[in-house]
Amino acid sequence: MTHRPGWVLYLSLLLLLAFVALGVWAPELLASRAEQALHFTTEHFGWLYLFATTGFLVFCLAVALSDYGRIRLGSDGEVPEFPYPAWLGMIFSAGMGVGLVFWGVAEPITHYNAPPLGLAPAGTPEAASLGMRYSLFHWGFHQWANFAVVGLAIAYVRFRQQRPGLISEAFRASLGDRVDGGLGHAINVLAVVSTVFGVATTLGLGVIQINSGLVSVAGIAFATSSQLAILGGIAVIVLLCSLTPLESGVRYLSDANMLLAAGLLLFVFFAGPTDFITAALTNALGDYFGNVIGMSLLMTPYTGEDWVERWTIFYWAWGLSWAPFVGSFIARISRGRTIREFVLGVIGMPVLLSAVWFATFGGTALYQELFGEPGIAAAVKAEISSGLFLMLQVLPGADVLAVLVLILIVLFVITSANSATFVLGMFTGKGVLTPSRWLRLTWGVMQTLVAAVLLLSGGLGALRTMSIVAAFPFMVLMIFMAVSLLQSLRNERRQAELHEALLRERIQRMLEQHEAELAEADPLEQFPLRSEEGSPSRE
Repeated sequence: MTHRPGWVLYLSLLLLLAFVALGVWAPELLASRAEQALHFTTEHFGWLYLFATTGFLVFCLAVALSDYGRIRLGSDGEVPEFPYPAWLGMIFSAGMGVGLVFWGVAEPITHYNAPPLGLAPAGTPEAASLGMRYSLFHWGFHQWANFAVVGLAIAYVRFRQQRPGLISEAFRASLGDRVDGGLGHAINVLAVVSTVFGVATTLGLGVIQINSGLVSVAGIAFATSSQLAILGGIAVIVLLCSLTPLESGVRYLSDANMLLAAGLLLFVFFAGPTDFITAALTNALGDYFGNVIGMSLLMTPYTGEDWVERWTIFYWAWGLSWAPFVGSFIARISRGRTIREFVLGVIGMPVLLSAVWFATFGGTALYQELFGEPGIAAAVKAEISSGLFLMLQVLPGADVLAVLVLILIVLFVITSANSATFVLGMFTGKGVLTPSRWLRLTWGVMQTLVAAVLLLSGGLGALRTMSIVAAFPFMVLMIFMAVSLLQSLRNERRQAELHEALLRERIQRMLEQHEAELAEADPLEQFPLRSEEGSPSRE
């Protein structure tokens, strides 16, 4: 291989440091330019986000349910590296943990306050139903399909073809040896930059949510200065954790995440309005599956409404910018699984868990607004991250719950950032499975700096803007990545069919040769007559 990671590493760092410098010295200019880029992207290419994300979902399901689904991501007969529960836990923790905690109450209540596309009056049962439907849609199959495309491509390249785990290697079937030169370096740099912005968005959301929780628990002010201090503390922990191996670092953190998240989920489910939660979940699932096609390709050309850009396209772009990170991390832990098992595990189980999460936390908040003591909706309208902790106040042991949720958020943030240091180290270290410590430390620091700049440049608005803008070029790459993966699978199928044909032909020739030898032989020599005494006789 001719990959020289120095080019990818240094060029990526140069671009990101230029962004950080602009954000520090001219945050207003950065915010202005980002808004212009956002407006241009959504106005001219918003439709492409919808088509591409829907196409990725169709592609994943088609590959998994076809004969390609039996192909193993590794050698034939290889055993998976991680047990199934631990595998799912790491996928869920790295993929959506922070986002679910942040938006679990905030999104349904926000849609309750301002229903999507004006489809219902605000503050009504119809608005609540729409809020749950769109929450499941935004955290459902489409989002996880983004991760599955990249994860499948990288896992196939790394474990099936025994090549480095680089994004550029996923294009070798279509680009050939050009991925070893400047074109390959450009692909990897783009993946690195997109990953950093995606992870920085998640770090920012986590920090905002932690700050909101500390307002309730400790009375700490909700301000940018507080958020930067929290980010600094998180960064120290992430840098220390980045020095540990994957097996003893991310895995055990994700196990702790899942146990704590499961405990909180079960407590809120049974301590809250259980019957309402189960009914809301059933209704939301029915609405989701009944309207998924229409929601997937919904634009508003006749009204000029920007709701789709502010919500659906933001979510798809956030997922796309996260795709190189989450996809590569999922690929790293998926050795030995079949393509079908991989796709159904990545797309299926996390979506079910997300639906239960929204129904439990978001449903409890909606119940309070509809049938209990209102107040959560007004608080979310004023500060979107405050809804979760206000919802906890209506449950038994609210103070303890608030502390546990804060711990959960911190663990999710640390897990996501720590996983990202491994993935970024892989991208800039020849695709090795265990990047060097200094490389992981470098990316831990860079993620922190970018997240800090985004918080300084406008908080949640800046996080949304950069997610959409940074995701666009990588989305285009992912389209070609899916095409290249399909070409690789077809090549493997052709080679297998050719091997089987050659084997059958060889066996057929051997049989024909044996039959010819039998035909040429003396029949009496093949089946000699025997005398009455049992000895051979030719009389």
